[in-house]
Amino acid sequence: MPGSGERHVIFGTGPAGSTLAELLASRGKQVRCVNRSGRASLPRGVEVVAGDVLDPMNARQLCRDAAVVYHCANVHYAQQVELMPRLASSITEAAARAGARLVVLDTLYVYGETHGAVMTEDTPMAAHTRKGRMRAELVAGYLEAQRAGRVRVSMGRAADFYGPRVLNSALGERVFPPALRGKPMQLVGNIDLPHSFGYIGDVARGLATLGERDEALGRAWLLPVAPPVSQRGMAEKIASQLGQPARVRTLPRLGARALGLFDSFMREFVEMFYQYTEPQVVDSSAFEQAFGYGATPVDEGLAATIEWYRRREQQ
Repeated sequence: MPGSGERHVIFGTGPAGSTLAELLASRGKQVRCVNRSGRASLPRGVEVVAGDVLDPMNARQLCRDAAVVYHCANVHYAQQVELMPRLASSITEAAARAGARLVVLDTLYVYGETHGAVMTEDTPMAAHTRKGRMRAELVAGYLEAQRAGRVRVSMGRAADFYGPRVLNSALGERVFPPALRGKPMQLVGNIDLPHSFGYIGDVARGLATLGERDEALGRAWLLPVAPPVSQRGMAEKIASQLGQPARVRTLPRLGARALGLFDSFMREFVEMFYQYTEPQVVDSSAFEQAFGYGATPVDEGLAATIEWYRRREQQ
């Protein structure tokens, strides 16, 4: 197990990378976060450096003294198919050169449409979208690098995020700020279908576990999720905690297509809209049985999220 004096390098300071950095720092780890700007709101003691991860030499320099490398980096939705493979290659090679473990934050995109079937680690990767096929190809590459002995790798596959710092999500800034103002929350697709959501604190804790445990290596794990709740159900829970009725409005597929005429994110999001027109149910029991803990209860996660957004609204 990596010791507390060893360096943990995190690529990306989005909600997952930042929450992971905060967690690792609280455990006494030396944490270096890498992003494009060299700036991030993180606890004192976390080193934040600017880096061009698409430059393999730069990535290798940033990982030179790492015991564990976490790939939480992302790019604009419209650039994912082009740039994510380059990021994966650069970070994998950098971790390999350092002799570090590599932990990759992965998505459910690799499964494609499941028609409501429960997703487990044994669910076939049958991606039918551009971004899903790209992600599946990256998974194959990571596993081949592990089999070839180039790098020790594990992947944490997360459901839709919610929680502090999470803005760009089905349960993000289009939901919590309007609710705090007593306005309708904007939900997506069929809001009455069961849907698994990953609390960002559980995502971070799961990634940290994968960085520690030898039995995590060489495979993907579905990170802990609480029992599924529909989007409407989540909205009702949020409203209940705020002591008000749940007011919602829904973005249908046609609405997303129309917004895509003017918004590059929405234009790219349309192909992933199937996630909100069929049940998205994740079974994370394999992780829970292997590592001995499960997900944060939804009501607890929502309370922390509401409090974070309330502080943000007051700034």
